[in-house]
Amino acid sequence: MAEAATERTRPRRRRRGRTPRSLPYVLLAPAGLLMLGFIAYPMFSVLYYSLQDYNVTKPWRNGFAGLENFREIFTDDPFFWETLAFSAKWVFVEVSLQLVFGLALALIINQTFIGRAAARALVFSPWAVSGVLTSTIWILLYNPSTGLSRYLADAGIGEYGTSVLADTGTVFWGAVIAELWRGVPFFAILILADLQSVSKDLYEAASVDGASRVRQFFHITLPHLRDAIVLSTLLRAVWEFNNVDLLYTLTNGGPAGQTTTLPLYVAQTGIHGNEFGYAAALTTVAFVILLFCSILYLRLSKFGGDDK
Repeated sequence: MAEAATERTRPRRRRRGRTPRSLPYVLLAPAGLLMLGFIAYPMFSVLYYSLQDYNVTKPWRNGFAGLENFREIFTDDPFFWETLAFSAKWVFVEVSLQLVFGLALALIINQTFIGRAAARALVFSPWAVSGVLTSTIWILLYNPSTGLSRYLADAGIGEYGTSVLADTGTVFWGAVIAELWRGVPFFAILILADLQSVSKDLYEAASVDGASRVRQFFHITLPHLRDAIVLSTLLRAVWEFNNVDLLYTLTNGGPAGQTTTLPLYVAQTGIHGNEFGYAAALTTVAFVILLFCSILYLRLSKFGGDDK
């Protein structure tokens, strides 16, 4: 009788201990709803306003505009094409230089030497500085009266009163250097983390076979770093394309609009020009461009593939 009672209770205990299939979805629902609210709602709001004439200073002109904002962007707004071209130039130069210097730094601080921990902390510290603070530091460095140009002029290099950020011939590279100081540590951090996972046995075997350090770099290190490089360059390209804080505080798009990126143009159009409908249309175009370029880059680079 006791054994029969035990057999009857076992299935019941199993049913009690079984987790309902819907439980994971119920637990994830609050976070999912928050993400939907913070991501989907702003996206649809921007898409809605991109189809509107919306100017808070001229409410009598507000209303549905259809695709008129997009027609104006592609046919009647030459500054859009100028800012898009500068954005492409800015992203290409910044990401390329940050990758090269970040890879070099990662290879250096991956070696064993005295003071390596302090060197790593020093290399990574600029990444913790905000864009506004970074631009403030470099504004002081570029100041013609108290910055580097004055000391260079004292040494006989250049002239007194030279302003890097006010000259159309030097402002681009001045902004590039300031952003390099902040962006290089990002690549160094990611690449160093992947470098430390490379097996030492591979290098030892290559050395035994007579491979030089250059051949080891191109045949062992770079293939192993492929996914890390693809991911870091993609993320950094998106962030550099959307760069507003540093350029806004450093040059405000000047002089003469020489350093105005497309997102900075969006900010100027919406905040200063009060043309929120047109700014939303510009944002939608920028989103489509970024989405297309990101998908194309991932497909061409074969990110996540097994062959390394």
